[in-house]
Amino acid sequence: MADITRRIGLSLGADLCWPLCYEEIVRRLDLSIPVRGDTVRFEVERVEIEPFDLQRKGRYDLVLDRLTHWYATSREWIKKAVLLDDTYVLNNPWAIQSMEKQTTYCAMMRLGLPVPHTMLVPPKAYEPSDDLESTLERYAKLFDLGAVGDHIGYPMFMKPFDGGAWKGVSKLDAEEALREAYDKSGRLVMHVQKAVDPFDLFVRCVGIGPQLRCVSYDPSAPLHDRYTMDVDFLDEDDRSLLEDMTLTINTFFGWDFNSCEALRQPTAAAEQERLAVERARDGAPGAWAPTGDLPHLWRPIDYANACPDSQVTSLHFHFPWLVLAKVRWSIFCAATRRKKPLNLDWQPFFDIVDKDPDMPLRERLAAFGDIARERLQAEEFEAFCAEHLSHLDEVADEYFSGSHCRDAVHQKVSSLFPEHEIESFTTLFWNRIQHWRETAADGSIAK
Repeated sequence: MADITRRIGLSLGADLCWPLCYEEIVRRLDLSIPVRGDTVRFEVERVEIEPFDLQRKGRYDLVLDRLTHWYATSREWIKKAVLLDDTYVLNNPWAIQSMEKQTTYCAMMRLGLPVPHTMLVPPKAYEPSDDLESTLERYAKLFDLGAVGDHIGYPMFMKPFDGGAWKGVSKLDAEEALREAYDKSGRLVMHVQKAVDPFDLFVRCVGIGPQLRCVSYDPSAPLHDRYTMDVDFLDEDDRSLLEDMTLTINTFFGWDFNSCEALRQPTAAAEQERLAVERARDGAPGAWAPTGDLPHLWRPIDYANACPDSQVTSLHFHFPWLVLAKVRWSIFCAATRRKKPLNLDWQPFFDIVDKDPDMPLRERLAAFGDIARERLQAEEFEAFCAEHLSHLDEVADEYFSGSHCRDAVHQKVSSLFPEHEIESFTTLFWNRIQHWRETAADGSIAK
């Protein structure tokens, strides 16, 4: 029997709070896990940005990555680590580079999910290039933006096809607003998408491996209140459907960590749009699977999040869940040397669709969910946590009540808020974490 150390690297940008909490909780767990005759221990390090030798063996078994979606040096280092060092990375750097709304909309439409009616329009302006003028003169078709608006219908949203951080998103109620938003879009390639109207609930479902948390979300609120502290706002059927939907999206693209935004709409209203889309497509079948007898329809609207929010200043009450979910999944993957799927295998999902195109949406999502849980080793993960991380709840309860955690909150608040608000917002977020401890302890919410 050998003593083996698995090294977990944190590849970070502006993150402050969750890495401090993650590192300290792993240290306090003091893990020694028997794996195939060896004793496995864990070290956590911050990944530094520096020149790297492609031929030199990397030092990390697993990396939690928060940089590759925007920082090229770290992205190329991560690619090297995956290809040459067999490093497990959350998330796969190639999958992250395909994380734009256009791809994910098309993929989920192929699976029959009720994505709102969407069009892509050419940019208002272009980056100059040698062949641009001749190309546009020959092939760029003049189009009537007003006709595009009429085709989609109001209200609608205009947003960049690749998405990210609410940049360039506009809600439009009439043609004049559409034209104004398009004129301001510059060189961005934009989608116009039919608004889900009416809807009665907005949910973000966060997935880390097979772990899921559904949160009632209010995009009109200030950032620190958008993730509400509502609990028990979903019945079991809705929660199960959203979990299957999120797991389907994540495993289809090979993402360990992602969030899915969905709006709940009465089925009758959704069916009206489906019929409108059929008419717009000259009678071609609608874009999603039959709803069966669903009382309402969950419409996925944004689910390509390369770097999901992990900060206490926005997650507050839900922040401890996120930190603990990262601990569980990363320790499981590092300890068991879980293999990172290097290629995306979409065929099993397509086979379900093609075998029975009339399968109701809920049954289809359940079948997709079975594939997802198998790919994420959900049963093995739960057994591993029960055997080797049974003391995590006790460690977490002590940690999230202590000064180290409060200091992590304070550091993050200090980096974002003006000086006169630092103490009040530190107290606000700290109290919400204590509320999580109380509700988790009495069984009101799942840890």
